[in-house]
Amino acid sequence: MTTFEPLIRSFASKRILVVGDVMLDRFIWGSVSRISPEAPVPVVTVEKEEVYSGGAANVARNLIPFAREVHIAGQIGRDQDGEVLLGILGADGIDASGVLCSQRYETITKTRVVARKQQVVRFDRERITTINTDQVTQVRRFVLGRCPELEGLIISDYGKGFITQELIDAIIPIARSAGLVITVDPNPKNPLKWHGVTAVKPNRAEAFREAGVEDHSQSNSDPLQDEALLRVGEELLERWGTQIIQITLGEQGMIVFERGTKPHHIPTVAREVFDVSGAGDTAIALFTLALTAGASAVEAAEISNYASGVVVAKLGTATLTPQELIESINERRAREFAASI
Repeated sequence: MTTFEPLIRSFASKRILVVGDVMLDRFIWGSVSRISPEAPVPVVTVEKEEVYSGGAANVARNLIPFAREVHIAGQIGRDQDGEVLLGILGADGIDASGVLCSQRYETITKTRVVARKQQVVRFDRERITTINTDQVTQVRRFVLGRCPELEGLIISDYGKGFITQELIDAIIPIARSAGLVITVDPNPKNPLKWHGVTAVKPNRAEAFREAGVEDHSQSNSDPLQDEALLRVGEELLERWGTQIIQITLGEQGMIVFERGTKPHHIPTVAREVFDVSGAGDTAIALFTLALTAGASAVEAAEISNYASGVVVAKLGTATLTPQELIESINERRAREFAASI
């Protein structure tokens, strides 16, 4: 039985750059014992507060336990939340010298209130501001300086204004010239042309929306028999001009489309789901690392699927370690082997 352990161990030599919308994730944890007399809402007694890097910064955070170096480019405001986020990135060992700090920008912050493992409410603080040509030039200069030392580039688009056509047209040719694996986590509200990248990873809803196809399929249907899904995957391969399309399917796992091969479905391995916050960030991080280490598209997708299965069983914007990933894979394969005899 093939093992992924040597491949995962080899991630420790990889150097990755993440470019995208960085955010601050704040969690307020508490308990609920009564309903407010002022309005029909629960009263949350706060027990603790935690802050994490979010958005594209969470992609970078997921890389840290595995990779040799992690660099990030994004944008924050000259505000307290921005200072907190820079502090977190620095403490995690992430090179944040590519993060622009702008007076006209407000650091995006998502505050989640969680009681008894259930999210009660989320507050988003954001003012979407598209980066200008001067800022694109700054990012291009940063990417140009880092690319010769890297193996991979991840573009994480949350649709908050940092990722623009002007920006990707400026940095993708640089990354291609340097021979980098280039992966994209796109946002359907920000339709862009991704020609020249290695792989694009939309979820099912994003894929259908980008292809302009209505999704009438049953959620429990076999993805490999889902004609609409298969048509969307093939169409996006051509539309984006990419080598690989990885479509995540929630409880159905994911499906991989690659030029010259048949689509491959990978069922989910998640056994418990407590919190899906950041699971897509984990998936794109591990998928990219695996490709830089020489994994096939299907192998990379399988590894990212296992990684996502680990983090959704944790509360908060979670990450995982190489040992947790290896143990998850070994445990799953041991169960499959036992069931086959």
